[in-house]
Amino acid sequence: LFHCLTGVYFTKYCRDLCVQLGIGGWVKNSKTGTIVGKMQGERSKVEQMVEWLSRTGSPGSKIDHCDFGNWEYLARQDFRGFSIRF
Repeated sequence: LFHCLTGVYFTKYCRDLCVQLGIGGWVKNSKTGTIVGKMQGERSKVEQMVEWLSRTGSPGSKIDHCDFGNWEYLARQDFRGFSIRF
């Protein structure tokens, strides 16, 4: 995610929604001021999260644009749970 305002707890809201949706993975703030992470889960749930990341975000956030890559089908998830990395 690019051009996200600081102090809006974006990673916390992202983690909370991923946990609610049953998505595994991680999220973190990058040194360049963007948000980066990995998500794994049911296609419909991941698509729902992509929509939230692209259009909604946390309260007070402003999302300039998003880049999503490395879409692939996995027979099983590598991540159990969703975490915030530092």
